[in-house]
Amino acid sequence: MYAVIVSGGKQYRVTEGETIKVSKLEGEPGSLVTFDEVLLTANDEDIKIGTPVVEGVKVAGEIVNHGRGKKIEIIKFKRRKHHIKHQGHRQDFTAVKITSLTGQPKEAAVKEEAVKSNEE
Repeated sequence: MYAVIVSGGKQYRVTEGETIKVSKLEGEPGSLVTFDEVLLTANDEDIKIGTPVVEGVKVAGEIVNHGRGKKIEIIKFKRRKHHIKHQGHRQDFTAVKITSLTGQPKEAAVKEEAVKSNEE
């Protein structure tokens, strides 16, 4: 099972047990974080796409650590003008380990209940 979540304006495809690097989040390492904006969930053949989000589904994770990414260099150069400008940037990130993909869409929950009642 996997899900597509939104964090910091970016979309991430996550599975349970995976560690992802997202834009910096508030919180101490070891604290829990939940992502409410789930755009898509998929479990084998069962795919649910939200409009814009899937209702009733949340993704939970645990903050592993905070850090800074690799340095990128920005160079501005104008030829024949004796002008060159160097600038560097390192983006802050938070490493999050996905602990669970909880909840199911309401439609899927109703269908599962109907299937279980028919089996009994």
